[in-house]
Amino acid sequence: MYLITGAGGLVGRPLIAKLVEAGAHVRAITRDAEAASGWPSGVEVVEGDPSVPDSIAPFMAGVTGIFLHSRAAAAAPSDVLALAKRHGVRRVVALSATNVDEPAEHQPSRFQGDRNKEVEQASVASGLDWVSVRASFFAANTRLTWAGQISAGDVIYGPFANFAEAPLHEQDLADVLARALLTDEFTGRKLELTGPRSLTHAEMVEVIGTVLGKTLRYQEIPADAAAETMIARGFPEAFAEALMNRYRRLAGQPGLVTDGVAEALGRPPRSYADWVTDNASAFQA
Repeated sequence: MYLITGAGGLVGRPLIAKLVEAGAHVRAITRDAEAASGWPSGVEVVEGDPSVPDSIAPFMAGVTGIFLHSRAAAAAPSDVLALAKRHGVRRVVALSATNVDEPAEHQPSRFQGDRNKEVEQASVASGLDWVSVRASFFAANTRLTWAGQISAGDVIYGPFANFAEAPLHEQDLADVLARALLTDEFTGRKLELTGPRSLTHAEMVEVIGTVLGKTLRYQEIPADAAAETMIARGFPEAFAEALMNRYRRLAGQPGLVTDGVAEALGRPPRSYADWVTDNASAFQA
């Protein structure tokens, strides 16, 4: 039995689907079981909050491996894993990030609740067999940032046209996480996962246009204006500030590219064009 925290999110759902496909028994923790839907047949959906370990204690029975999401368990990763160990859980696979060792004020996701470093450190110190999967920039972030603009027109406004990342397909991440849970191949490792190619913001927009059959153009705007727009859309001010800090520091440099996906899965990672193709409807009106 595998216990999945962050089960209803961008990572949790494809991970659960992959585990079920492999024949594994899965227990999915969600904060609102009544609202949960669309799970694969056979998944046990339970209600609990990993940041309050006592609320998930009843669901540790029979569990051999746990996926620890860096946002779901952010407040109490060490307590969750101590609880898991007492119940006989043998393996933890933690979700971390490739920028985990960068200054905190340059890690935007921390201001959305992620605690990548804390979850990774808790896993290493847990006494369980552990794997930390350090994910790079999620390709899905471009849907959140640009889909509205692309569905409305051909010019995409944003900061730092020359800032680059190697976008990671969430299915590749889920496939690696599943393998780390199901095997002991990566025990004691910190796996860094990226997409196959570094792309600037401007180049990502070109890829989207090519897949959609549209001519799109990225128009750079000042960082302050971009931050103000994000805040107006409801993003925390600290998140916008950290994101602009990161952009300023790394603009003009190639994004990190690793062979982590290929090493773990024996095949190349999916490209950003693959991701856009899989999600093309999100960019259409």
